[in-house]
Amino acid sequence: ERQRYRELKILKKKGEILFFLRQVPFHLEAGVKYVCDFLIFWTSGEVTIEDVKGVKTDMYILKKKMVEATYPITITEV
Repeated sequence: ERQRYRELKILKKKGEILFFLRQVPFHLEAGVKYVCDFLIFWTSGEVTIEDVKGVKTDMYILKKKMVEATYPITITEV
């Protein structure tokens, strides 16, 4: 996650992204909360959601499916 943060700072400095947010929560049914690592706003107008994963736990897989079913987004794993 630290390495991706550094990469995003370089991309921002180069003008490829407008800005990015870290640890953004998505609230789901039954009080469940998913927190993505990065929400990135690109100069092209695209917005991406990234999660840096070493190990995909069962809980992560379930929450990812729930978020993608609830919101019109796709989570990119880095």
